[in-house]
Amino acid sequence: MKNTYFPTAVGLYLNYLVHGMGVLLMTLNMSHLEQQWQTNAAGVSVVISSLGFGRLIVLFISGMLSDKFGRKPFIYLGMLCYLGFFFGIISSQSITTAFAFGFLAGMANSFLDSGTYPALMESFPNSASTANILIKAFVSAGQFLLPFIISAVVLADIWFGWSFIIAAAIMVLNALYLIKRPFPDHRALAKTVNTPVQQVSKPHEEHKSSLLDIACFTLYGYISMATFYLVSQWLAQYGQFVAGMPYASAIKLLSIYTVGSLTCVFVTAALVKKAVSSVTLLMLYTFISLAALLSVCLHPTPMAVMVFAFVIGFSAAGGVMQLGLTIMAMSFPNAKGKATGIFYSAGSLATFTIPLITAKLSQTSIASIMWFDVGIAAAGFALALFIGYRQLSASHYAAKVNRVQA
Repeated sequence: MKNTYFPTAVGLYLNYLVHGMGVLLMTLNMSHLEQQWQTNAAGVSVVISSLGFGRLIVLFISGMLSDKFGRKPFIYLGMLCYLGFFFGIISSQSITTAFAFGFLAGMANSFLDSGTYPALMESFPNSASTANILIKAFVSAGQFLLPFIISAVVLADIWFGWSFIIAAAIMVLNALYLIKRPFPDHRALAKTVNTPVQQVSKPHEEHKSSLLDIACFTLYGYISMATFYLVSQWLAQYGQFVAGMPYASAIKLLSIYTVGSLTCVFVTAALVKKAVSSVTLLMLYTFISLAALLSVCLHPTPMAVMVFAFVIGFSAAGGVMQLGLTIMAMSFPNAKGKATGIFYSAGSLATFTIPLITAKLSQTSIASIMWFDVGIAAAGFALALFIGYRQLSASHYAAKVNRVQA
């Protein structure tokens, strides 16, 4: 039978198509915003950091309130905040005002996440992982479409703000579409989930993950977000000013990047279904990211940057964060909600701090920003290896306990 909530899911995914655009709108319109706010690239980068700050501030509390008041109100609150961001940015005349609207976009992201992820899991309880990973696909689709929209605006020689208005228009139409769509009763589902509670197997109870594991996963949440967030914000500028690509070609690098990201979503889903270890993929993808970043820094040619855009999109933005979160949640089976909050809060901290760091580095050179990302990726690979080692030790311990009990 057809799932009653499928039409609802369509609307929820469309919100993330717009979110994918919203993440990059200021970056791809940086030169126009510099003139409007009478600042430089560093100033715009500071405003971009406000998105991560806004998301970090309300992430925990919005999830708690969503459990109490339901999913739909927070989804609509997120959509309303995004509309404020779209119209606020194009009307603001100073960095201070723009920072406030950027903060609103960060809040919008948190509100959407706190309503959408639970709503999808409640709508599709038998395929919750697939339902949630498709969010990443729609984010990538939005990031893929935006450079073409901006290119069309440039070719038509019209006001840059139309790219913001188009995103806002899609959000408004989707809000109207979702008004009468059904949502699962989260209270009824919570009662079903809470009774009875299944007892966790003794091997997992006895093999306690240490504070060191929590620290490693938290740091990996930060690093995995920082690696691809930095690239998404500076890839076009790197192609234009370091590799010498024309502006029209440089902004299309982000479309190549999102094709790589989208490809990885489906490849990873297929590999996990074939029982390939998530830890193995985590280490592999992190290593590929490091190799790709090092290669493009050593050989910044137009062709190398285009290949790099696809590879880094695949390895760093195609679901490696979701893999890290899954491994962390499985390591703490009695605290999956807390694990999710900790992991994504670390990622949100990255979206706030990385633009501030790169704003300083941009005053030296754009190339130095990508070399900085090489260092981040190297730390990420070292962490991935350590996480892999810890997971292997845990597996051996569980197997040993099972043999003794048998």
